[in-house]
Amino acid sequence: MIPLSAADAGESFVIKKVVGNAETKKHLEDLGFVAGGEVTVISEISENLIVSVKESRVAISRETAMKIMV
Repeated sequence: MIPLSAADAGESFVIKKVVGNAETKKHLEDLGFVAGGEVTVISEISENLIVSVKESRVAISRETAMKIMV
């Protein structure tokens, strides 16, 4: 298992788990980051990742991406 922040652009993964406090987990779940879901890193811009999750593109910080284990 690795954090999503360590993934390279173009790679697709299945989310294994989301870590963090209850508020963080809820926020990420609302965005579509749930265990068993698929996520693809589209690109990296500065300290942010553009990812595809649940047929949507979302920008998340590298810090947030460290809480998503794939």
